Amino acid sequence: MTTKHVTGLITGLIFFLTIILFVELDSSKPEITKMAAVAVLMATLWITEAIPLAATALVPLILFPLLSLLPGEEIAGAYINSVIFLFLGGFLIAIAMETWGLHKRIALKIISVFGGTPNSIIIGFMLAAAFLSMWISNTATAVMMLPIALSIIIKLEDQFGKEKTSNFSKSLLLSIAYACSLGGLSTLIGTPPNLALVRIYKIIYPGAPEISFGSWMILSIPIALLMLGFSAVLIIKIFFKVDKSLRIEKEFIAEEYKKLGPPSFQEKAIGVIFISTALLWIFRTDLNFGFLLIRGWSSLFSVPYYIDDGTIAVTMAFILFLIPSKDKKNKRTILDFNSFEKVPWSIILLFGGGFALASGFSNSGLSSYIGSHLSSFSHLSPVLIILFAAFIMNFLTELTSNTATTQMILPILAAVSAAIGIHPLLLMITATLSASMAFMLPVATPPNTIIFASRRIKVFDMVKAGFTLNIVGVIVVTVLVYLLGSYIFDLSVFPDWAK
Repeated sequence: MTTKHVTGLITGLIFFLTIILFVELDSSKPEITKMAAVAVLMATLWITEAIPLAATALVPLILFPLLSLLPGEEIAGAYINSVIFLFLGGFLIAIAMETWGLHKRIALKIISVFGGTPNSIIIGFMLAAAFLSMWISNTATAVMMLPIALSIIIKLEDQFGKEKTSNFSKSLLLSIAYACSLGGLSTLIGTPPNLALVRIYKIIYPGAPEISFGSWMILSIPIALLMLGFSAVLIIKIFFKVDKSLRIEKEFIAEEYKKLGPPSFQEKAIGVIFISTALLWIFRTDLNFGFLLIRGWSSLFSVPYYIDDGTIAVTMAFILFLIPSKDKKNKRTILDFNSFEKVPWSIILLFGGGFALASGFSNSGLSSYIGSHLSSFSHLSPVLIILFAAFIMNFLTELTSNTATTQMILPILAAVSAAIGIHPLLLMITATLSASMAFMLPVATPPNTIIFASRRIKVFDMVKAGFTLNIVGVIVVTVLVYLLGSYIFDLSVFPDWAK
């Protein structure tokens, strides 16, 4: 452990012991103080990364029973639920796409549609990265897009020189990083904070209507498209104007695509499963556009609510374990035993820790305690409160894990919402979306880190474009959650189930 890690660990333990021994938040409910101590300890360990994030997520399993907050069997149940299986099923489908190269074929196909001008190439890369990040890890998307981008950059550098292509290089790499993050927020499986919201919301408000895959996309896709447009304009037209004389022939992209060969049976099978899964997710529940109501297919069953997005994810991933591969070198099924080795189990543990923490907030009464002490904010306009939440979350996740931070903040925002009498999702959705809007620093998101590792981007370049985009993100999220979100989720009314 480094000095920084040791300092973070000691600081967290000092905070924990100080609150336990010397603080009394509510004399009639000692569990509130105990829960606050655990929350502060986990927050400190997550922020400082004194130990692995997934290890910190195990703290509730140890301290909740020892402090008489929740029994071990009950808190262990928080670590496995339908949201976990939604993530697992979605990730297995993504692993199949990566294993058999379907994701690269999709990316090159999208890019090949666009012309050979620098701006059109950048837009093509952004659309490809955003689309793939909706369905597979934005980290994996960035890793896959980087070598494709570098091959184009190197070709242009050889033809026109490094100095002349410098702005194009920066524009292309930054556009990939930002598009990966924006694509991720568009679907529930696109990035971990989205799934954290779904489960924590259900833990705190068991009587609330669910956030379905389709309803989330109706809100998030307009936000992602707006932000993609703003980021393209800022990068291409303002911060890194590209020399218009640069061109790359479409034949180069076509040649790269041709190297992949014809689509294999495995790719076709995965493509069918992938498209079917997306359609089943989107149209599972009713989609109400005001002028048009599309009935969800789950209503065909006698008990529609028994089927959720996790059911679909696991079912479709399971099918991939049954379809035999026709590859002569690998005579196995499309997914096999080795596929489970690629699943990010640490993220699943991190999810579980956040869900356990949310249960602790709710059961101990800490959420209500926080809410009662923040009721003074009730005189402020909901728009100002949303704007403030978006701003804080946006810049906080520049330095901390967006998943861990989201899981810490959501229970607190739920308490604030109840105290001031606004719909909980106004603040909770705002914070969740803002967690994916960190564009300034290399450490802010995995795509930023991956692109920065190419050594063709300086921190100043990222900060210059990212700071402006962060501010734009705060405004876009605030406005669209307040206007469009209110229409989709009826956020203008404080619901009975939240009282």
